[in-house]
Amino acid sequence: MLEHFPATLALIGIVVLVSSLLSGWVERTGLPQVAIFLLLGLVLGPFGLGLLDLTLHSPALEAIATLALFLVLFSDAIGVDIGEARRNRRLALYVVGPGTVLPALLIAAAAWFLLGLSVPAALILGAALASTDPVLLRSLVRRPELPGDARIALRLESGMNDVVLLPIVALSILALQVENGAAAPNVGRRLLGLFVLGPGLGALIGWSAITLLEQIRRRFGVRRDYESLYALGVAFTAYAAAEGVGGSGFLAAFTAGLVIASLDVELCDCFFDYGEASAEMFLLLTFVAFGASLIWIGLSAVDGRTVIFALLALGMRTAVLLPGLRRAGVSDASRRLIAWFGPRGLSTLLLVLLAVFAGVPEAERLFAIACLVVLLSVVVHGGGIAFFLRRRVDVVPPAPSAPVRRPMLPVVEQASLPKSPATADVPERITIDELRELWMHGASVTLVDVRTDRTYRGDALRARGAVRLPPDDAVRTARQLGLEQHATLVVYCA
Repeated sequence: MLEHFPATLALIGIVVLVSSLLSGWVERTGLPQVAIFLLLGLVLGPFGLGLLDLTLHSPALEAIATLALFLVLFSDAIGVDIGEARRNRRLALYVVGPGTVLPALLIAAAAWFLLGLSVPAALILGAALASTDPVLLRSLVRRPELPGDARIALRLESGMNDVVLLPIVALSILALQVENGAAAPNVGRRLLGLFVLGPGLGALIGWSAITLLEQIRRRFGVRRDYESLYALGVAFTAYAAAEGVGGSGFLAAFTAGLVIASLDVELCDCFFDYGEASAEMFLLLTFVAFGASLIWIGLSAVDGRTVIFALLALGMRTAVLLPGLRRAGVSDASRRLIAWFGPRGLSTLLLVLLAVFAGVPEAERLFAIACLVVLLSVVVHGGGIAFFLRRRVDVVPPAPSAPVRRPMLPVVEQASLPKSPATADVPERITIDELRELWMHGASVTLVDVRTDRTYRGDALRARGAVRLPPDDAVRTARQLGLEQHATLVVYCA
């Protein structure tokens, strides 16, 4: 990818430093992080410092794109809350079914009519442009200001629609190869690998890995940070096994992630605690690589018909979801938010690149058109997300300037809390009976629920009077709630 290995390390270091330093500012302003890294790629690319230059035929591009799509699919799958999907079954079926397939078909029809593409090529473009990008949506779905049903719909759509669209892309690529006589003898084997071997091996490896991990946990214990690495190891193993027997490694990785999500919530939480940041760093590095030169190819595709198509492609999802979500039981305010916030980003580019790597006709044109739509989406949807988040932050009421002060915790009660040698140098633990005794003495004690979102949503049991502080947004939430700074906090997470 780069001429010298030190330059490669420098690029990785720049991405890590910039993403870390800007994380708080991006979180507060709501500006699309993707746009920042596309511009960073432009600065480092041939139009800037000349440190990074990728073309569609660069060997490194295929490795980067393959790993990025693999991480997107696995992260999407392991992030699916199975219990939440079951509780909102009608909404989930709609956004992943008709809400995904209909926009793909309508965009494909527009591509066939306006751009003169063949039917398989139009289907590739339609499926890719129907993919809702999870990277661009990440800052939005994490915010508590977003209505609950809107968060559920966007999380389910961005987490699961790629696995619906990937087979459309793969089958269309196969159809184009068959038309050229390149893959006709292998059609049966390719279909078997796509729909049977890939998902089957992914499910088997995911189940076997969870079973083994549970046995090791019971006997010896496993560190949480290593459990996140274990999850990534499961995904890599599933991908390699499926590819080794002619199956789809991408679907194997997705299925393995889905099995983990359904069988081992603790492993999922460990992945999000430790492994998600590493995966996100690589995806941001991928945006830098695209921003160097590749994504700007979209500007060369600008003409009257392509611009009309791009606008239709961005609006097709809204046209389908806005009336359709009414029947899915979604409130009007959430329905408008869901229909509007459907950004196209990295997953779109990665799906189109599958056609480029397969060497099918018209693939490079498809990629240029997809780049144009993604650039427009970063401006339109990314700007819309920033405006929504900024407006919501502005209307949050300020914390009370003079909160009511309850009596402080008496010294005698602090001393009465038991300390064992194992907990002498760590924060005190307290039993339920001791907590009740403190309340009886009028102590200022606040019960705080800091369970992860997945665990919190999946458990109907709530401690009476507990304040909910999400662990990844505790400080800002505490300020919004106006919690007393000098109160004693009793925190629980299980």
